[in-house]
Amino acid sequence: MRIDGRTEVWYETHALLKLVACFLALGTWAFPLVGAAGLPQAEQAEASEQKPAATAPAPPPAPPPAMTAADVEAFLDGFVPVQIQQRDIAGAVVVVVKDGQVLFARGYGYADAAKKTPISPETTLFRPGSVSKLFTWTAVMQLVEQGKLDLDKDVNEYLDFTIPPAFDKPITLRNIMTHTPGFEDMLKNLFSSDAANFPSLQAYVSGATPRRIYEPGSTVSYSNYATAMAGYIVQRVSGKPFNDYVAENIFQPLGMKQATFAQPLPEPLQEHMSSGYIVASRDPRPFEIVPAAPAGSLSASGVDMAQFILAHLQQGSHGGAAILRPETAQLMHTRQWGIHPDVNGMALGFYEETRNGRRIIGHAGDTVLFHSDLHLIPEAGVGFFFSQNSAGKGEGSLRTILWQKFLDRYFPHTLPEAPALSNAEEEARAVSGSYMVTRRNDSTFLRAAAVTGGIHVSAGEGGVITISGFSDLNGQPKKWRAVAPLTFREVDGQDMVAFRRNAAGRMEGMISTLPVFMLQATSWLENGRLVLIALGFALGVFALTLIFWGLGAWLRRHYGRRLELSPRERTVRIVARIVCLINLLFVIGLVVVLQRAQQDIGMFNSSLDPTLLVLQTIGWIGALGMLAIVYDAFLCWSNSARGWVAKFSGTMMTLACLAWVWFVLVSKFLNFNLQY
Repeated sequence: MRIDGRTEVWYETHALLKLVACFLALGTWAFPLVGAAGLPQAEQAEASEQKPAATAPAPPPAPPPAMTAADVEAFLDGFVPVQIQQRDIAGAVVVVVKDGQVLFARGYGYADAAKKTPISPETTLFRPGSVSKLFTWTAVMQLVEQGKLDLDKDVNEYLDFTIPPAFDKPITLRNIMTHTPGFEDMLKNLFSSDAANFPSLQAYVSGATPRRIYEPGSTVSYSNYATAMAGYIVQRVSGKPFNDYVAENIFQPLGMKQATFAQPLPEPLQEHMSSGYIVASRDPRPFEIVPAAPAGSLSASGVDMAQFILAHLQQGSHGGAAILRPETAQLMHTRQWGIHPDVNGMALGFYEETRNGRRIIGHAGDTVLFHSDLHLIPEAGVGFFFSQNSAGKGEGSLRTILWQKFLDRYFPHTLPEAPALSNAEEEARAVSGSYMVTRRNDSTFLRAAAVTGGIHVSAGEGGVITISGFSDLNGQPKKWRAVAPLTFREVDGQDMVAFRRNAAGRMEGMISTLPVFMLQATSWLENGRLVLIALGFALGVFALTLIFWGLGAWLRRHYGRRLELSPRERTVRIVARIVCLINLLFVIGLVVVLQRAQQDIGMFNSSLDPTLLVLQTIGWIGALGMLAIVYDAFLCWSNSARGWVAKFSGTMMTLACLAWVWFVLVSKFLNFNLQY
């Protein structure tokens, strides 16, 4: 698993797909332990008898190049075309704004790879995914300015349905805008495969409220549902459909004529929509439908996105139009929530991306096909927007690499020396262990993805830790060294990680590059590696039991031998093997469903419910049937005439049952709750 500015949709499915791969392996597992070797100590050089010659002081570093249109053009033209070709990306758009104007805007590659249609930064539409949320938050703050919304009131006051009470504390718009409302994550109906028949915004938010698993304001856990609910509140309070409200109050004042939240696209804009691809060398996919529209349905051109960026960089105004008051824009950009001052946190809607000594705020966005980033450096008056119309392939994230190269060129930074801690190794050991991300589904079969896709923090020498799944751009595991109590800085890098103990005494942490969720320590029972080993063992034994059942029957027939069993023993033995088959069929069925969903995430909707119910029924039959396996083992050991092979087989099958029960209890893999 690689985490480097991960795409939102693939973040939601990557652990699930990892679980699929484990199922397919049927018990063949390899879990290399992640180690973190300490940095070597500098060797002491022997003193020379001769005094060293005096050396001249090092010259000061050369000043960075001026951020001019010509230099930005040369830099991006030399970087982007090669990257999109190597990564099999059809096309991309890049926009840079500075000092109140568009400094650079260019399309690279194609909007339609087959037709070789070039990308126009002025007219070609891209899908910026969750960057859409910034428009939703701006709309909320407009209504806050008008006194129609209050950031700290119970949101139930603005809804026509009720969010069930929990934790004796209401959810507020401030919670929602900082991703701390406490909802579990939901994947169902996030995308739709049916452009003609998908849930309305009202149906989406009122149809299935996610369970609340954290106290509001206590824990960051990114929520598309909560953002969609905020957009629905805008719709109800303003009295206008959400699409119309944003068009009238943000798009029109800023002159954004190539922008819309409407789905499907209005006919005049359809000819300007870029195709979307997994990779450019394959056929394009259909236009993606996002029922949670305020969370990610925007379609917009690069230059139109620049107008929105400029308005936020200029305290809510641009081109003679004001979409926010200066004090409101400033409030949106101000840090509201975080666990440590050295680790990025949440503003109102924006999240911090501080790097190279500059405070940066922004938002990433992803659909299955389009992948985008928006960054603001308020003190420098600089904004940056990038979007690619293909998932692409290759190591690292193109948008992450491009943004870091851009910062290094125009805002170079020398890292201060990290302080040395005498108890660094103790600090590293204190945070080592197994973790789950707080952004997870916790009450349905999808919890299995969070458990098996867990993150492991390993302590090494010298107070250095590694975090599984986090790699440098070169693919090597990142290492962090303790620089303060429960605080670590990337070795030869800028990324920070901070940990704390929550009210329950559980260790939790946050990584500066991913301030939209946290890491939460687990008990050994929920340790992802151990749970995967248990799962692999159970499936492997079930499969081998069936193989040796058939092989044994063939050998006995071949040599004319017969098992001397009583009718009861024979019946129980057959039922036990059938139960093994049922459990494997349950797993294979889920594998098929998840593989299909990998190709079309829009499958996760109500039309899939009957299939999941059938699979869950099969799974429960298999689970209850394990009593026959245990009874078969008891009969083996009770009959002295049964050989050691039968006793060994019965014992292993019983242990496999225990491993399977462990897995399903921890992961909630067997339950009929379909609100995932």
